[in-house]
Amino acid sequence: MTAPRAGEPGLSTTAPRAGEPGAIRARLPHLRLPLLACAALAVVAVPVAAWLRGPTSAAGVAAGIALVIVSYLISSFSVAWADAVHPKLIMSVGLITYATKIVILGVAMAAVAATGWPGLPDMGVAIIAAVVVWTGAHLTWALRTPLPTVDRSVDH
Repeated sequence: MTAPRAGEPGLSTTAPRAGEPGAIRARLPHLRLPLLACAALAVVAVPVAAWLRGPTSAAGVAAGIALVIVSYLISSFSVAWADAVHPKLIMSVGLITYATKIVILGVAMAAVAATGWPGLPDMGVAIIAAVVVWTGAHLTWALRTPLPTVDRSVDH
């Protein structure tokens, strides 16, 4: 069973329907908290890395956090776009986006590893930390956000 779209009986929000202006933006409210959490992580982790291990470490930490943010933003925007264009595209666009990102990230990380860059271990730790922070913030947002409700007493 799917929940009704905005403008249909029983839905408690007024988000724009697929194809309407603002439809993509309306599907991205979950981004604010994870972005703020990752920014807080960067504000703390980059200076600590610079102090403990030097500027190369700080660059690795900043790059790792940025990589996670960009990756999640690409996924969020592509799925929001698919939902705004036609909701049946969500699964295929999401899977294609995921597969493409994994291949590009794998090739890029292999290329960086081949250079012997000393900031790579710090980048790896920062990637793990940023994924945990993003996921925790996203979960917090999801648990605190009211779910749309369907009024079953309305006949369709």
